[in-house]
Amino acid sequence: MTVTFFGHSNAPRDIMPKLEAILIDLIENKNATKFYVGNHGNFDSMVKNTLKKLKQRYAHIDYAVVLAYIPIKRNVLDHKFYSDTIIADGIENTPPRYAIVKRNRWMIENSDIVVTYVKYIVGGAVQFKTLAEKKGRTVINIADHE
Repeated sequence: MTVTFFGHSNAPRDIMPKLEAILIDLIENKNATKFYVGNHGNFDSMVKNTLKKLKQRYAHIDYAVVLAYIPIKRNVLDHKFYSDTIIADGIENTPPRYAIVKRNRWMIENSDIVVTYVKYIVGGAVQFKTLAEKKGRTVINIADHE
């Protein structure tokens, strides 16, 4: 089972316990083993940090940060920074202004469950939550559990 994530970039840190509890439930009860997360804003950062922590406890899980833009190699240390990243299929041919949308659609298409933090009715997070629902994905909104 594959899980992906969308949330407001200004998501508050106090949702981390709820996020962790949801992830543990998905791992232990829904056989979630693969996780895709973006790399923009607080929510994505919290998800990545929580997955990194859970990977120590659940060695069988795998996560990847899905980049919207192909990184420009600067030095040897970049390998460490990008070691847990992947590029969505077709992103190399996508104009930069559409890259995040293309990446997010790829993440939805390649996932079974979408975990969101959507509290506001505007923005990219709500747009992709709605798309995931239309595509028949199971959507878990952390904001509904506050």
